[in-house]
Amino acid sequence: MARFIEVVSPITRFLPEVKPPIRRVSLTEKLFWSAIVLIIYLFMCEVPLYGLYSPAQGFDPLRYMRIILAARRGTLMELGIGPIVTAGLIMQLLAGSKIIDVDFTKPEDRAMFTAANKFLAIVMTAFEASAYLLSGAFGALPTETAVIIFAQLMAAGVIIILLDELVQKGWGIGSGISLFIAAGVAQRIWWMSFSPYPDPATGEPTGAIVAFFASLLSGLENVNWTWLFYRGGRLPDLIGFFTTVAVFLIVIYLEGIRVELPLSHAQFRGFRGRYPVKLLYVSNIPVILASALFADIYFIGRILWERYNRDNSDWLLNMIAMYDVSGGTEKPLPGCLVYYVTPPRSIGTVMEEPVRAVVYLALLVAVCIIFSITWVEIAGLSARDVAKQLIDAGMQVPGFRRSERPVGEILGRYIPAVTVIGGFIVGLIAGLADWLGVFGTGMGVLLTVGILYQTYQQLLREQLLEMYPAVRRFLGKR
Repeated sequence: MARFIEVVSPITRFLPEVKPPIRRVSLTEKLFWSAIVLIIYLFMCEVPLYGLYSPAQGFDPLRYMRIILAARRGTLMELGIGPIVTAGLIMQLLAGSKIIDVDFTKPEDRAMFTAANKFLAIVMTAFEASAYLLSGAFGALPTETAVIIFAQLMAAGVIIILLDELVQKGWGIGSGISLFIAAGVAQRIWWMSFSPYPDPATGEPTGAIVAFFASLLSGLENVNWTWLFYRGGRLPDLIGFFTTVAVFLIVIYLEGIRVELPLSHAQFRGFRGRYPVKLLYVSNIPVILASALFADIYFIGRILWERYNRDNSDWLLNMIAMYDVSGGTEKPLPGCLVYYVTPPRSIGTVMEEPVRAVVYLALLVAVCIIFSITWVEIAGLSARDVAKQLIDAGMQVPGFRRSERPVGEILGRYIPAVTVIGGFIVGLIAGLADWLGVFGTGMGVLLTVGILYQTYQQLLREQLLEMYPAVRRFLGKR
């Protein structure tokens, strides 16, 4: 561990940092700073990159993953939270595989790990910005323009990292990444439901609900019900709207399913509690990691094809990415990895390409299960780790010896099972929601529900600490 600290420690002196509060921050103040962070993010989503006169030129490496990565094409948020999520994924895998030895019980190790994560996020921002420019994602640009755009993307990436750090260090509620994802998905759902702007091809309102009422106003005899429920997969329709509502309700219900283990305190008689083991034990973490992985595959595959395999002649690179450019648009071709990690967005697409839909769903479910198992081990959520935490906190299971082994055996009956089942469920819901054309994508809705649920719980906790200072002192909070 000494080597890891020695390598990272000099870097931390030069990294920008948000200082944690030295006093207790009230709930009102946390809500204020969270709102400020969200406003800055939304503002950056609307500021176009200086020097980029036509954002639509070139290709879009994150076309299918923008809503998950909180990215906006042609703006300062071109990269979104992609560098932060990718850096976090790499660091967690390195820590979980013991390539870097980190003891998260030690404050010094946690601080160094966080600093290394931030440094890697900045490096990934530089890497992705360079890859964008070198691969022609913005088309052919003069060198001076490319340098200016690179500088803007770097500055925006650092600002997003600091905004996320500001929220996570106690100035806000939850995390900045969660706020950005939820805001982007909510904005997308609202637009696809209620946008009054007409579609250039049909002249109908874009929003599914607005189109429905516009059809009713034209007279019941003129309503094309089939078209309203399924508008060809190109425009938002009622199937997508009802699916979005159904996914929200299903995930909210699943979030409440849990097994509660009775606990008692070894020193304070009469003090009893419960440890909840949720069905969705790792919540939306597997979906975030899976979306980052699929986005990176799409991004890297598109760059390799653009630079080295535009004629689809290299059999090795064809396994990663092949594109059809004959129709004026670039579509992934069957047989390559990029094709199968690109989600189908409508029932029509699923019926036209059933193999792709099934393979995508199978890959998504498998990756979510793998990431669920991995995250439980590296995040200290395994039965063994939780048992140690409970014993260290002075808790025990009534009727059992106060030792890590019996408590771990009890938790071991549930945690491994809910880890796999939870990963399977979130992957299945996200994939099937994409099949049905859910607004904001299946992953986006799943993430948003989880984020809102966690935010609601945090708000309740903050309110409890505000109303009962004795509870705050008991928990050791300032």
